[in-house]
Amino acid sequence: MKNKVFYYGYRAISKGMIFATISCLYGCGHTQKTSKVSPNIIVIFTDDQGYGDLGCYGSPNIHTPNIDLMAAGGMRFTSFYAAPFCGPSRAQLLTGCYPPRVGHARNPGPSSPYGLNPNELTIAEVLQNQGYATKCIGKWHLGDAPEFLPTQQGFDSYFGIPYSNDMWKYHPNMPPKMDEDSLMLAIRSRATYTGFAGQGSYYPLGKGFPNDLPLMIDEEIIELNPDQQQLTDRYTESALDFITKQNKNPFFLYLAFSMPHVPLFVSEKYAGKSYRGLYGDAIMELDGSVGRIMGLIKDLGLDNNTLIIYTSDNGPWLQYGIDGGSAGPLRAGKGTLYEGGIRVPAIFRWPGKIPSGSISGLLSGNLDIFPTLVGLAGVKIPMDRAIDGRDLWPVLSGKSTMSPHNFFHYMGGSREGEANYLGIRDDRWKLMVNVDSSGVLVAKELYNLGTDVGERFNRLTQQPEIATRLRMEAQKFYDELSKNIRPAGQLSIASNN
Repeated sequence: MKNKVFYYGYRAISKGMIFATISCLYGCGHTQKTSKVSPNIIVIFTDDQGYGDLGCYGSPNIHTPNIDLMAAGGMRFTSFYAAPFCGPSRAQLLTGCYPPRVGHARNPGPSSPYGLNPNELTIAEVLQNQGYATKCIGKWHLGDAPEFLPTQQGFDSYFGIPYSNDMWKYHPNMPPKMDEDSLMLAIRSRATYTGFAGQGSYYPLGKGFPNDLPLMIDEEIIELNPDQQQLTDRYTESALDFITKQNKNPFFLYLAFSMPHVPLFVSEKYAGKSYRGLYGDAIMELDGSVGRIMGLIKDLGLDNNTLIIYTSDNGPWLQYGIDGGSAGPLRAGKGTLYEGGIRVPAIFRWPGKIPSGSISGLLSGNLDIFPTLVGLAGVKIPMDRAIDGRDLWPVLSGKSTMSPHNFFHYMGGSREGEANYLGIRDDRWKLMVNVDSSGVLVAKELYNLGTDVGERFNRLTQQPEIATRLRMEAQKFYDELSKNIRPAGQLSIASNN
């Protein structure tokens, strides 16, 4: 007979031991209490939404009045970074670490033996320990084995699909290549391909994965291949129900929508409502969900004690053409380390605490959400591990105009189709480097983002001193990271004797 043994790299360990460790961290002096505010917290995380896909970020053809209202009532970030892929970005948000540090530099597929190591502390675990009710809704993508699910990572409950909505039998192929004029004509005519089983889409049926798509409650599969036209609405209804039931207690809601990741689906209410095809319809439905959530928060009298964060996991999947979204003025999209792949919209709203209508261009990213929320809960960052994120509250509250980062690092994406690339940015300059076989970083591209946000002009040969300075900083960080990588969780099969 065979059984599963869970290995975490350093040693085999039980979840009970992990919670005992966490309790000790908060009760044995490794962390210290700070001034506790305990706001309700809602993190809305969209999938593959580009920097240019919201009205408040300059979209000319997608109407997002509720998200725009959220931005008008809070702070909108213009230099906010994610990882270039889905799973790594989620690990980065929940742990406050660059994905390679937690062994999560790539996406785990269905039935993968890998997942986020339960040795890692997540936002949910910290807040749960502080008395918060915690719920995860939507896309997880940090391992679908029972040992890796949200309920093992600090969430009291879970409702959603444990990985991407395209990881099933009907994964879409890439559409034919289009020039810009053809692309805009297709958008205006709402042209569709008809090879997809389900709601009309812009691409033919792909080869797909062998598995069905599981919709889960906690660790139980309740449906296979759910109707994705209803998925955004079902996630929203679950969120509203959770907020209503927890309105007397501090709560943390992590709402990770599947949209607008391909294959795209929208409910009948929003189908055909935008000027941007099915993709725009999906964004409009997300906007409607944000409006419903903000409306309920206000109706329950929770507005002044609720922090709402809206952001995306990475840039748009441009290879899908009219189904792929827009990076606005930025270069390239998802999967790359160019700005369009990693610079994402980010809005923070907390009436009375965050200045209304404020805009920040300071270096920041989704890895800063962990230390920011932990700080608001009255807990200092544990000192037993490296955390890359920084507390953004001084910026959010208007008390500081300085980024907590001197440099921001990018990793895990490609450069012109080549993998194994890293990047580093200071306030103005961005350097992209390759890693050679001996671990030495080699400078490849240098951009002045202050004057060239579209990364059109490589200044590597014109500014060798700047390139050298940034390369040395990147090398220092890369060497430190290489020595302090914590392993991903991994399932192993062992035999009972």
